[in-house]
Amino acid sequence: MILLPAIDILEGKAVRLTRGEFDQRTVYDADPLDAARRWVQDGARRLHVVDLDGARSGAPVNLEHVRRITSGLEVPVQVGGGLRTIESVREVMRAGATRVVIGTAAYTDIDFLDEAVAEFEDHVVVSIDARAGKLAGAGWTEQTEIPIDAVIEQLGARGVQRYVYSSIDRDGTLEGPDLDGARRVAEAVRGTYAYSGGVSTLEDLRALVELRQVNLRAVIVGKALYEGRFTVAEAQAVLDE
Repeated sequence: MILLPAIDILEGKAVRLTRGEFDQRTVYDADPLDAARRWVQDGARRLHVVDLDGARSGAPVNLEHVRRITSGLEVPVQVGGGLRTIESVREVMRAGATRVVIGTAAYTDIDFLDEAVAEFEDHVVVSIDARAGKLAGAGWTEQTEIPIDAVIEQLGARGVQRYVYSSIDRDGTLEGPDLDGARRVAEAVRGTYAYSGGVSTLEDLRALVELRQVNLRAVIVGKALYEGRFTVAEAQAVLDE
């Protein structure tokens, strides 16, 4: 299992939101590249970058920051936020992303999803963002009543192999991971996935490891790293166990 430090970019800065609320933000770095460089120097093997402006507007906004991160650091970078057309996906890949993370459009535009999977295969990751087990979209601003299990089943039938599961209720709260949700996603996914939301201690990471779900391959962590709850190296050592 691998640690994915999160770099969420809003208005050109590295921030963290609480429960996905744009008006509940904390700015940690004026330059997202500084955060990316810090995590890599501490041992990060991959990075998870989210263009929050793009997620809110529906098209990539922070491509220049993506280029600076991918060109300045020698680690794979997966990028999401506002990817709702095939050209947006191509732009992010041209900016140096190793994988693209698609959210809302994966459920609302089947033709787009099919085209992205056909062109980029397992470089496509679909984000399952949920509150209370139900799918949320449009940069977490729209809530549905669709159970995540049904969504994953439909996506798998269209060839999706990689996922990110984000527990919005836990995101940015440092209240611990949604272990039940992580287990539920593991049972539904026919492929691999990364977990995100609420991790605050090394014990939280151990709890995810102890789920012993072979398709849980990564944990995305943001606020706990920014606030010094543990280091990248310490976290990766736990996940390597």
